This record gives sequence, C-alpha cells and structure tokens, in this order.
Amino acid sequence: MSIWLIVAIIVLVALCGAPLFTIFGALALYLFYASGIDMSAVIIELYRLTDMPPLVAIPLFTFAGYMLAESKAPKRLVNLAQAVFGWIPGGLAIVVLVTCAFFTAFTGASGVTIVALGGLLFPMLIKEHYPEKFSLGLVTASGSIGLLFPPSLPIIVYGMVAEVSIDKLFIAGVIPGIILIAMLGAYSVRKGIQTKVPRIPFVWSNVAKTLKEAAWEIPLPFIIVISIYGGFVTATEASAVTAFYVFVVEVFIYRDLKIFSDLPRVMKESMLLVGAILSILGVALGLTNYLIDQQVPQRLFELVQTQISSQVTFLLILNGFLIIVGMMLDIFSATFVVVPLILPIARAFNVDPVHLGIIFLTNLEIGYLTPPVGMNLFMSSLRFKKPMLHVVKSILVFIVLELIVLMVITYWPGLSLWLVHLTGTQ
Repeated sequence: MSIWLIVAIIVLVALCGAPLFTIFGALALYLFYASGIDMSAVIIELYRLTDMPPLVAIPLFTFAGYMLAESKAPKRLVNLAQAVFGWIPGGLAIVVLVTCAFFTAFTGASGVTIVALGGLLFPMLIKEHYPEKFSLGLVTASGSIGLLFPPSLPIIVYGMVAEVSIDKLFIAGVIPGIILIAMLGAYSVRKGIQTKVPRIPFVWSNVAKTLKEAAWEIPLPFIIVISIYGGFVTATEASAVTAFYVFVVEVFIYRDLKIFSDLPRVMKESMLLVGAILSILGVALGLTNYLIDQQVPQRLFELVQTQISSQVTFLLILNGFLIIVGMMLDIFSATFVVVPLILPIARAFNVDPVHLGIIFLTNLEIGYLTPPVGMNLFMSSLRFKKPMLHVVKSILVFIVLELIVLMVITYWPGLSLWLVHLTGTQ
C-alpha cells in the first residue's frame, strides 16, 4: 500500500507541473531508502557525470545553436534556400524543411526551432498562397526532423547513456534523416502542384547574392563532419571549434549579436536548457542505477521472451512503446530512463545499438507530434495562436508519412549502418 501511495503522490505532483528532475530524484531517493541502500548513491551518480568526456559537447553545441537562432542566420539561410529551390513546385516548403532541420540539429530542441523560426516561416508560407492547414502542419512537423543529423544533442546523450560511439551515431543518422526529409519534401512538391503555388524563377544572380550573404554559415555543417570523420578532432573537440566559429562569425563578422548586450542573454538562455538536461541526467542516472541493481532489465527481458520470440514483432511493439514515451516525456528524460531498460533486450534480439539509437530518436520525433499530448503540438498552438484541435488536424498526414519512414528505418538496418561500415568509423 505504501508503494502505491508513493506512486500516486508522484503522479499527482507530476500532473501539477513539478519539474521532471524533482520527480525522478524523489523516486530514486525513495527507492534506495526503501531498499535499505544509502541514498548517497544518487549523489554519487551526479558526481560521476564529471567523468563523461562527451558531456562538454552539450553546452558548447547548445550555445552555438542558440547564437545561430538569435542572429539573422535563419533569414540568410532561408533566402539562399529559396533562391536555390524556389523554382521547384513546393519549393518554399522544401526550404522550410531544410532550414528547420539545420537549426534543430544545432539546438537539439525542436520547440526552440518552432518558436525561433515559426514567426519567419509560417507567414512566408501563407504569403506564397500555401494552404493554411498545410503550412501549420509543415512548420510543426519540421521542428523535430533535424534530430538525426550531427551535431544533434539527443544523439550525444544517447551515445553517453548507451555507451555507444557518438561518431558512429552521427554518421548513422545521415541517410535516415535525408530519407525523412525526402518523404516530406515529396509530399510538399505534390501539394505545391495541387494548389498551383507561385514559383520563384531560378536566377543565378540571386543565388550568387544569397550565397555571398550566407557564405560564413554554409560551411558550418561541413566543418563539423569533415573535422570529425577526417580524424582531425573528436566530437567533443568539434563542439569547441563550432562554438568558437559561430561566435566569431555572428559577433565580429556579421555583427548580428552585440557582445555586451545580446551575448549574455543568449548564454543565459542556452545554459538554462543545458542546466535542465544535466539536472535530469544526474537524477535519472541514480534511478537507472537502482533499476539495474534490482535487475529490472533482466526481468523485463524474461517477460518479453515468454511473449515474443520474433525480432520483427519485438521491433513493432518497441516502436509503439517509444511513440507513447515520446508523447509523455521530453527526449532527454526519455533517453536517460528508457534506454538502459530497452538496450539489453534489444541486444538479445540482435538489434545493433547504433541502429537502435536511430530507431529510438525517430520514434521520439514522431512522439513529439502525436496527439493528445505531443510536446510540439502545444508549442505550435501557443506560437501560432491556433486551437489545439486545429493543430492536430494539420499534423495527421505528416505523422503518417513519418511512420512510413520509421518502418523503413526499423526493418532495413542497412540504412543506418551502411555509412558506418563504409567509413570504418570507430
């Protein structure tokens, strides 16, 4: 009875809006106390964070992403993409997909992309005579599609928790991410043809002009990929290079950010996100430590094994479970709590941990959009001042398209692992 009472209290506190790290922390402390184990075990896990080298990459990549989002980089990149892709039917919609993917990859937070770029992209789509329902669904869906591309923070966190090479995960997400964008892009082209949206003629002078304007920001993804996979730097060192490069470009070359007024604000906002991630990570590691100590993953595997014997069935059930997790938890909390539970089971069913990471992140991308409580639905409703039901109706077709891609990614491991094997990434 006392256990159920504690669980009821925790659920009630969560429904009242308590921060997740306090819930995880309280649960971990209670479980250790109830088992007669010193509660300092939770604090030890917090201290153990300092021994994780990839941890340094999180604040640096986050800072770089926020500097880009707060500068005029979005407008420059949108102008360039529009000059290059505007002649295609649905060209502006493809611009939205590519630009949002770029910024989500750097910020690691889809909600930030919707808030930061939504005010620019949504009115542009309406102005170009795209249907309002399609435009709303596209911007909402685009908020999370960049999570598979380097230097995505969720990839780094998954690598830390699963103890998998972050370099492998970075390269494994490239092809699935491109396929996801291609699927949504194909639908956008079809919608552009159906609605006879005006196209922007391809003019070399416009391309050259916008290319010159964004000349310092375009190389950024290539600097990261080439520096890591060329063997020049590690992923952690690449985060420092990226943060310094963006700082110099946005503060001293473009001068979009003032060093004494804008920069402190950007640092504060980005580090609030980092602080939230680290707080959740510390207490979630304590909770995970308890679950492992009590052999919960082994018991789950034994339970699953009695009901499921096929890898195909296991992956199907895993996808459904992860989408529900994505609805209920933010991506970082889900990673810290769920990955240690599913990883041993997935290995037993011969699912590669790198492949599992891409499946995991794709599911959580979709979970962000899934009604009734997907996080991006609320962000979009607040940002664009639209009723929740209206946002849900606008997003349904995009959820179906992403589910199709998810099935392909799930049952075709080569999509995730081919580049890893080709490059011989360690």
